[in-house]
Amino acid sequence: MNVLDLARPEIRVMQAYSSARMESAGGQLMLNANESAWAPVGDTGQGCNRYPDPQPVALLDALALLYGVRREQLLVGRGSDEAIDLLVRAFCRAGEDAILIQPPTFGMYAVCARIQNAGVVEVPLGDDFALDVDAVLAAVTPAVKLVFVCRPNNPAGQDVSRADIERLAQTLSGRALVVVDEAYVEFADEGSVADLIDQYDNLAVLRTLSKAWALAGARIGSLLASAEVVALLRRIMPPYPLPQPCVDAALIALSGWGQANVRQRLAIVRKQRKLIGEQLSRLPGVREVLPSQANFLTVRFEDADDAGRRLEAAGIVVRDVRRHPRLGDALRITLGTPEENARVIGALKRPLLRGRRTVDGAIPGKCA
Repeated sequence: MNVLDLARPEIRVMQAYSSARMESAGGQLMLNANESAWAPVGDTGQGCNRYPDPQPVALLDALALLYGVRREQLLVGRGSDEAIDLLVRAFCRAGEDAILIQPPTFGMYAVCARIQNAGVVEVPLGDDFALDVDAVLAAVTPAVKLVFVCRPNNPAGQDVSRADIERLAQTLSGRALVVVDEAYVEFADEGSVADLIDQYDNLAVLRTLSKAWALAGARIGSLLASAEVVALLRRIMPPYPLPQPCVDAALIALSGWGQANVRQRLAIVRKQRKLIGEQLSRLPGVREVLPSQANFLTVRFEDADDAGRRLEAAGIVVRDVRRHPRLGDALRITLGTPEENARVIGALKRPLLRGRRTVDGAIPGKCA
């Protein structure tokens, strides 16, 4: 069975929207898109009065080289969130099909499925937050079209082995598309599984420039998959997903000196992850610091409310992850600069504070 046989039949045969820029032959005088002939005030040569290339060749080439795939195996969009949404809409019929997730995990998989009125099958991670491959395979029904695997996991921080991913892809060939979310893989000891795409047409990998590449505000994410899956998703993707200033920012980040800068910062994060994890584990009131392969540490507290108030009093915002299964006592702390991390340790060493209890999804606000 071809992987496209898993997709919605009406999507496979639909006529995609053809934008003016897609139909352009690259002429010097562009009068086919009803754009303004004048650049906006403050434009510094970016050409923001013109629609951008739907899939900029220079960016595709840079990312394909970085991720070790061919250009036709790469789709670039507005963060990996857009790719998640496109996958669900392309492969899941409303009211009939489903996705499979392993909570605790990234919330957008389920959100996108429920927007599409697709089912959500949950196979919880093990007690040590490890992926239970046997349980996942046993839970896959004919309705399940997408199996999402987050590695390293958000919010627990655990990685998933290459062997486990390969076993899922091999066993589910012709049955489901395995989508591996590698938003944090740059911080992990084990590398990407993107090289397995040529071997398994039912494997897709999500990557982003939001984390290690410091471009959360630019919203550049990628789907790595077979050329057939990429072409299918392009049919339902909005015509101009990538603002030109964001593309320009990404190309600078992916330049030679940009990559050297990222490697230097990754080394700092890994060193800080070990150091701060050890310091946190020795603090009174800390039950456990979960092992992490990402750029955050999820910490169990005897009194998470109190820990949150201490951090809030110091002007520090962290993520309250207590709504997730088996994390009812935990806060997730993103690793910042060494100076910022020292502020976290200092705040948690201060005496207990009694005050208002936090009631929303973060302490004191909501952050991703």
